[in-house]
Amino acid sequence: MTNRALQENRSLFTPVLLVGCIIVLVGFAIRASFGVFQIPIQEEFGWPRSEFSLAIAIQNLAWGFGSPFFGAFAEKIGDRKAIILGALLYSLGLVLTAGASSAFAIQFYEILVGFGVAGTGFGVILAVVGRASSQENRAMSLAIATASGSAGQIVGPIVAVFLLESMKWQSVFMIFAVSILLVLLLLPFMRAPERASKDEIEESLSEILSIALKDPSYMMIFVGFFSCGYQLAFITAHFPALITEMSAPIDPAGWCGDLGIETTAALGGFAISVIGAANIVGTLAAGWAGKRYGKKWLLSGIYAGRSIAAAWFILTPITANSVLIFSFSMGFLWLATVPLTSGLVAHIYGVRYMATLYGIVFFSHQMGSFVGVYLGGVLYDTYGSYTTVWWIGIAVGVFSSLVHLPVREEPLNRSSTI
Repeated sequence: MTNRALQENRSLFTPVLLVGCIIVLVGFAIRASFGVFQIPIQEEFGWPRSEFSLAIAIQNLAWGFGSPFFGAFAEKIGDRKAIILGALLYSLGLVLTAGASSAFAIQFYEILVGFGVAGTGFGVILAVVGRASSQENRAMSLAIATASGSAGQIVGPIVAVFLLESMKWQSVFMIFAVSILLVLLLLPFMRAPERASKDEIEESLSEILSIALKDPSYMMIFVGFFSCGYQLAFITAHFPALITEMSAPIDPAGWCGDLGIETTAALGGFAISVIGAANIVGTLAAGWAGKRYGKKWLLSGIYAGRSIAAAWFILTPITANSVLIFSFSMGFLWLATVPLTSGLVAHIYGVRYMATLYGIVFFSHQMGSFVGVYLGGVLYDTYGSYTTVWWIGIAVGVFSSLVHLPVREEPLNRSSTI
């Protein structure tokens, strides 16, 4: 490696980190806005809420299923090629969804969107950022890249609500399709670090996979990430609709009045943005803490904190102010699990195969996302409320808090496992 490359590797804000942040920001801005489209699509087609909920659930499942494959593709063929393929699939899925008129078609096209998110999301980007960062900067670099997803979560719902005021949802999807393609113009500036040879990767990838899948700690990380996906996807997909339909009126003399929020629909989109804003702080704090304290203890605390916040919200009369308090509290803990989980995988198993190993763990996250989104729609149609699915989310959060405690947080001694 050249002296210039070594100097960049020691720097926190490398070109790889900056470009990776932009790609994640745009990709997450789009996917975080899908909850805003729940009611417009339901009203246009007259479908039960479970239909579009299933589409979002399928998108999340495809995202999780595609993550380890895109990770392996990036490690064997190249990071940029994986990102290009992801952006193309993302854009194609959005265009086809905009032209669909049946629930089945939209649900099918969300498979493409999910694969697109996999190719432009955390699985590929965090692995590249992790390899490009020095060991002392890795925890904070992963946190910054994750926080950029939160920045997208701030922008996406607000932009979607704004655009829906002047155009149909199909036109908004077309704008999003163009946006994800534009990020490809930045790829020449994303100079990925050197990778191992193809032969070396193919020979040792299967070996490290075999070791990891037999390791109880890896399986506990895998199982524990399920609740993260359940909680985040359910809230992203259904929280705007829950708030839009809440019976409590907007108090013009309260916080919302001070912010210029006059309708529950506007509050729903704003709540997702508050979650994203709070998570920028929370994720950076997690990156800072992950360098100084045990990641498994931090993860256990985050899952416990989420469950406490969710229980308080559902047991408290829902008002505009309680929505904002909950959004900030949950947002602070929102994606804070991502740099800690990915950092834990890198710490135990190394960074060379981080994209694949984290991608497999992330599949558990997306299985949780599928269950949370779809179950939310089905139980809403059945009972007319989200209370039951909300309590399930609290329960799985407590489970994840407990399951991380036995994880062995130390680098794997491969010679003793082969």
